[in-house]
Amino acid sequence: MSQESPKEFEIVREFEVDVPPEQVWDAVVHASGAYLWPMDPPEPRVGGAGPFGSTVTAWDPPHRYTNRSEHTGMPTQSANQLDYTIEPRDEGRRAWVRYVHSGIFTDDWNNQYDGASKHTNFYLHTLCEYLTHFAPRPVTFAQVDGPAASATQQALAAVAHALGLPDDAAAGTKTGVRGPGGRTLDAVVDYRNPYFLGLRTEGALIRFFGRGHWGAPLGISVHDFTPDADAEATGTAWQTWLNGVFGQA
Repeated sequence: MSQESPKEFEIVREFEVDVPPEQVWDAVVHASGAYLWPMDPPEPRVGGAGPFGSTVTAWDPPHRYTNRSEHTGMPTQSANQLDYTIEPRDEGRRAWVRYVHSGIFTDDWNNQYDGASKHTNFYLHTLCEYLTHFAPRPVTFAQVDGPAASATQQALAAVAHALGLPDDAAAGTKTGVRGPGGRTLDAVVDYRNPYFLGLRTEGALIRFFGRGHWGAPLGISVHDFTPDADAEATGTAWQTWLNGVFGQA
């Protein structure tokens, strides 16, 4: 099969959240591990170094931040730009956010765009969950990937079954789920569709990524806001649990 020609993409989302713009700014710039994954904060100036080799192209705290990279290091993407516009609402008590992710996909454009678009919805939802329920508490981040057997479109349903989550447990449902070591976790289902599942406990956001829809293994990330959280222990526990769901020793 011949490689597709490079093609630009743009993903635009707008939302409001019940926190001041300064809290959104702090989360985006300094607390990415609370909703995405940990990244070094950007240099606070235009032309400064941004995450993953990017360059800061807009810097106006707490209203505008943009970074861009022309060399992403990924074979399917040759340019990447993230742009955040944050404006006050209700005399600064709330914030309106416009997020634009753009760049160039070099191959498998439809699949790459579909995955990026759906992941964006989940990540921004997680940002709002963090801002609403946990900010500005510090986070301990853990992330694990399932075995090759989890790279299927049915993997997320298998995980939900292993958690003991009823099929009709939609977003907003309070329930107990079976976590690592057989421990019951009291949780709220804060996000659920055929691609992703989000659980919110008293001290953490637990996210399940059904990436089998895009040919990759299922992933789990844990954003833990409890003071004594241990990233290594959390990752090991969920990795063992996930391997067990898919019959891996």
